[in-house]
Amino acid sequence: MTFNSLPYVAFLAVVTGAVWRLRHRDQNRALLAASYLFYGAWDWRFLALLVGSTVIGYTAGIALEGTDDPARRRAIVVSRVALNLAILGVFKYANFFLSSAVAGLDAVGLSASEPSLRIILPIAISYYTFEEISYTVDIYRRDIEACRDPVAYGLFVAFFPKLVAGPILRPHELLPQIERPRLRPDGDRVLSALGLLLWGLVKKVVIADTLAQMANQIYARPGSQSGLGLALGTLCFAGQIYGDFSGYSDMARGAARLLGFELPLNFRQPYLSSSLTAFWRTWHISLSSWLRDYLYIPLGGNRRGLSRTMVNLLTVMVLGGLWHGAGWTFLIWGAIHGVALGAERLSGRAVDNTDAVARWRDLPRILATFTVVCLAWVFFRAPNAGAAWTIVVRIVTLAPGDTMWTAAVMLALLGSVLVVTDVVQRRIQVDPTEPEEARLGPALLRRPRPVLTGWLVGAALAALVVTSGGQPVPFIYFQF
Repeated sequence: MTFNSLPYVAFLAVVTGAVWRLRHRDQNRALLAASYLFYGAWDWRFLALLVGSTVIGYTAGIALEGTDDPARRRAIVVSRVALNLAILGVFKYANFFLSSAVAGLDAVGLSASEPSLRIILPIAISYYTFEEISYTVDIYRRDIEACRDPVAYGLFVAFFPKLVAGPILRPHELLPQIERPRLRPDGDRVLSALGLLLWGLVKKVVIADTLAQMANQIYARPGSQSGLGLALGTLCFAGQIYGDFSGYSDMARGAARLLGFELPLNFRQPYLSSSLTAFWRTWHISLSSWLRDYLYIPLGGNRRGLSRTMVNLLTVMVLGGLWHGAGWTFLIWGAIHGVALGAERLSGRAVDNTDAVARWRDLPRILATFTVVCLAWVFFRAPNAGAAWTIVVRIVTLAPGDTMWTAAVMLALLGSVLVVTDVVQRRIQVDPTEPEEARLGPALLRRPRPVLTGWLVGAALAALVVTSGGQPVPFIYFQF
C-alpha cells in the first residue's frame, strides 16, 4: 500500500475548505463522511468492518453506563474487549498461528498441511481496535461518560488524519474536541499546521524514502554484505522508520490542526534518549502509554516486587512486538526491548532525559541506547529470525564483504538533517522562553525569522520536487 502526497493534500484542502463553511454538527457529519470515504479509498471491502465495530462499541458504551450491577458491567466489558481482540486475532494473527502450528508439528515428525487461508489484514485495524478498547475500559472505570452522539463516536473512531497510522487516541483526547464547537485556526496555527505538513512530507518523501532504497538494497543480499555495510543498512532503516512514522504523525497533527483539532505528540526526539526507558517515553508515545495504562499497570506494574516487575516488562514488550506484526521477528524485537528495560531497572540506569536539552556529556549514554535500538531494528526489518541473526553476527564480527558507500553518504547527509532538527526541536520544547507559536510545530515556519523561513521552505519544496518522482514507498506502519 503506497501513499501519494498530492492526492492527500488535495483531499485535505477540499475537506478543510468545505468544513469551515458548516455549523458544528454539520462539520462532524461532513468529517465522518470524509473519513469513511478516505478509508474506503484504501480498501472499500473493510469499511463495513470499521462501521460495524463502531456500532458495537457505541452500543456497548451506552449499555455499560446504563447499569450499576457489577456482574453485568464486568460481562459487558469482558465481552466487548474479547470481541475486539477476537476480530483482531482472526484478521492479523490467524495465518501466523496456523503456519507456526504446522511448523511445530513438522519439527516433531508429524506431517501436516497448512490450510489455504488468505486472510487480508484490514488497514488500521490495530489502531482503532485499541482506541475502542480504551473507550470501553474507561467507561467501565468510570473515568469518562458514554458518548450519546453516534456521529461524534463514529468520528472518534474514524477521524481520517489519525485513522490509518495513529496516534492511538484516548477518548478524553479527542471526544471533547468533537463534541464542542471548534474555532477556526488563526494565522499562527495555520502556519504551524502547514509547517507540520511540510516537514512531515520532507521526512517521509525526502528522508525516509531515500534511506529506504539504501536499506532495501543492503538487506536484499545480507550474505554478501560486509559487517560495516550491514551496519550502514541498519542505520538507514533506523532513519527510514523514524522519518516515515514521525513524518506521518506530523502530517496527522498538521491536518487535524487545519480542521480545528489538536492531536498529541507521538514522537519527542527518541534517538536523543539516554536510556531505553526514555526511548519508550518518546517513541510511538500513544502506543507505549496505552500499553502502560491498559496492560502493564493492570498486570501489577512495579508494585509487586522486582521479579514481577521484570515479568511484566517482558510480557508487555513481547505483546507490543506482536502488535506490530504477526511474526517471530516482531516477537523477538519486543523481547529484546523487554530484557533491555529489565536490565536497566536492575542496574538503576533507567535515566530519563526527555525533559532536558541533550548535552555533550549525555552522548555516551545516547550512543549506547541508540546501538541497542538499532540492533533490535535488525529483527524488525529482517525477513525472518535466521536472516536477522546472520546480520547481527556479521555486524558484530565486522565480517568482510561488499559495502555500499553511497549509503554512507546519503546517511550522513539525511541523518544530519534529522539530528540537527531533533536537537532544535528538543530545545524549543523544553525552553519556556520560546514563543508559543514556535512550540505549535517545527521550527520551520516562524514569524521572527522570515528570511530564514523562506530559505527553509524553498529548500524543502525543492527537495520534495527532486525526490518525489520515483515509485512511492509504503508507510511502514500502514501494515500494522
